[in-house]
Amino acid sequence: MDRSARHLRLLTETIAAVNSTLDLDEVFELIAHKVAEALETDACFVYLYDEGADELVLRASYGTRVEEMTRVPKMRPGEGITGAAAAGRRPVMIARDAHLDPRFKHFPNLREEQYQSILAVPILARERLEGALNVRTRAAREFGEAEIDLLMAIAGQVAQAIENAKLYEHAQRRVAELEALAAISEAVSQSLYLEESLEAIVKTTVQAVDATGAALVLEDGTIAWPEGRPGKHAARFPLRWKGREIGELVCDRDRPFRAEEERLLASIAHHAAVALEHGRTVMRGVLAQEIHHRVKNNLQTVASLLRLQAGAGEVDPRKALDDSVNRILAIAAVHEVLTEQRDDDVDLGELVERLRAMLVQGLGGGKAVTSRVEPVSLHGARATALALVFSELLQNALEHGGDEVRVELGRRNGGVLLTVADNGFWDEGAAEGTGLSIVRALVREELEGELSLTSDGGLRVEVAFPP
Repeated sequence: MDRSARHLRLLTETIAAVNSTLDLDEVFELIAHKVAEALETDACFVYLYDEGADELVLRASYGTRVEEMTRVPKMRPGEGITGAAAAGRRPVMIARDAHLDPRFKHFPNLREEQYQSILAVPILARERLEGALNVRTRAAREFGEAEIDLLMAIAGQVAQAIENAKLYEHAQRRVAELEALAAISEAVSQSLYLEESLEAIVKTTVQAVDATGAALVLEDGTIAWPEGRPGKHAARFPLRWKGREIGELVCDRDRPFRAEEERLLASIAHHAAVALEHGRTVMRGVLAQEIHHRVKNNLQTVASLLRLQAGAGEVDPRKALDDSVNRILAIAAVHEVLTEQRDDDVDLGELVERLRAMLVQGLGGGKAVTSRVEPVSLHGARATALALVFSELLQNALEHGGDEVRVELGRRNGGVLLTVADNGFWDEGAAEGTGLSIVRALVREELEGELSLTSDGGLRVEVAFPP
């Protein structure tokens, strides 16, 4: 009667334990302890079946602590006495000398040879294998039918606990996946900057699958926003847009990726492809708008220069046309540098050198032109004004100055200083010409700087302006 009451209490406590928590390790430890006590055995071992690896893995024990082992015992279904119970979907009982059974599997850190008897039962959820458990005694013992039925009933409750935990884990993963996809969708829809979208996608990917690292590799081989470090396992998912592969998502982790994690990464790769094309479309629109704006402004500048030239009074038509051509070529040089550098800022040193070479080739006439320029950056719109100013000053020096011309560009007192000087005779009347009128207006209104002309064995023109 005492034994029946003890068995009933064990079953009741097992049900209570299963319903009290979703922590499998906590349930397994409790079951191992209470089963060993109620059945008066010396040991109890609880194994969980890893379907992916097709292994039974020891998760809890009474009599030997798992964390004290050098290696966690594992076996395949059909391997060992407990594995035989799992594979056969039925209990296996050996009353004495269990370690001599041909099915016995030896684990050095379990010291199972000290036990005489074993009762092993499978843990089944609707005939699906979820694990196995066994009880052991040091003395020989024949387990009765009631004890076998009790252990099978307990295994059924453990199976329910495993199912509940798996359902909860799956639900938690789905919530995490939806949160990750929502975060990525928000980043894609809200950010107008491609770099921000890609960075958010990579960081969210690392968090969503607990990865060691991730990166987006674009079709040209560019690696966008690498995050973390490489792992033992790498997964690659193509970024496809309208049937075309435009890159791939690379994710690293120290453990293999599960099937559901791979599905999540495939969804993230799809979002990344959308973000990439969305960002490129936005950039193409912005770029087209900027190009149209610059073309319009430059055409207006050309028109203004032509009107100014037309109202200059009596001038040589050929000379007026050549001057206008040089001004248009100066504007073109700015855009050539912008196109090559793919930036909104222009290296003034490179721009000045290009204009110098172009003008010397056309107007040099054997004059010695030297230059000393430093790299100075200036926004494209202001660089156009500087190009026109320099072109006018150098053209004036080549046409009216001496046989030696010096060009200097650099920083001074926190600003930028452009100097064009020659050793020729200074004609004060030239200071009132159309070219210098254009220079004065551009320096004052576009560069917000100052123009100074000095005569000391020739003409020295300095243009100082803020960067």
